[in-house]
Amino acid sequence: MQHKILIVDDDVNICELLRLYLEKDGFETKVANDGEQAVKYAAQYNPDLILLDIMLPILDGWQVCREIRKQSETPIIMLTAKGETFDKILGLELGADDYVTKPFETKEVIARIKAVLRRSNEKNKQNQISEVRYDKLKINLTNYELVVDGVRIDTPPKELELIYHLASNPNRVYTRDQLLDEVWGFDYYGDSRTVDVHVKRLREKLENVSNEWSLKTVWGVGYKFEITKI
Repeated sequence: MQHKILIVDDDVNICELLRLYLEKDGFETKVANDGEQAVKYAAQYNPDLILLDIMLPILDGWQVCREIRKQSETPIIMLTAKGETFDKILGLELGADDYVTKPFETKEVIARIKAVLRRSNEKNKQNQISEVRYDKLKINLTNYELVVDGVRIDTPPKELELIYHLASNPNRVYTRDQLLDEVWGFDYYGDSRTVDVHVKRLREKLENVSNEWSLKTVWGVGYKFEITKI
């Protein structure tokens, strides 16, 4: 998925330079040259991150930051010729996520963008409730709950993580080694039969609960959570 970056600066040359480097690196971009346009584009374009200069016509960067923060938690990196500590603190207090002082290396800006996007993605994951639902089945990884036909079933953590992983990717076939890597982790050096044991225990809890889904063995390959009715 291409991340969308809104570049806000009244210097057309800087905007063009950033646009070229960002698009070369696989980002999608949009440019605003004044503060009013920036607020408008932030709402319409729904960017994943905003590069925001402070010295702007109509509305300055501080005002733009305030307006955006009223509506959105979109990550903001301030771009400015001002390097004073006061300006940095004010930007961060207003809700900016990072601060780059001009003149800057374009590669540094791109590295900062990637770092802020990574932090933002992690934060979003933490704020999301990890849950999948099917007919007579609810798997909640946030609270580690397995509810089958309205009844909460006590389930060991790895069993729950395994069924959540399979049910989150319906009809996809996983080998035992893939499941060991993705559910148990790369640091697990156990026997792949561990997966078989966990699937067997899950089957005891889930067998014949619904005719709309099932935990299937794909002989010679591995396992899948099969949906028979969408």
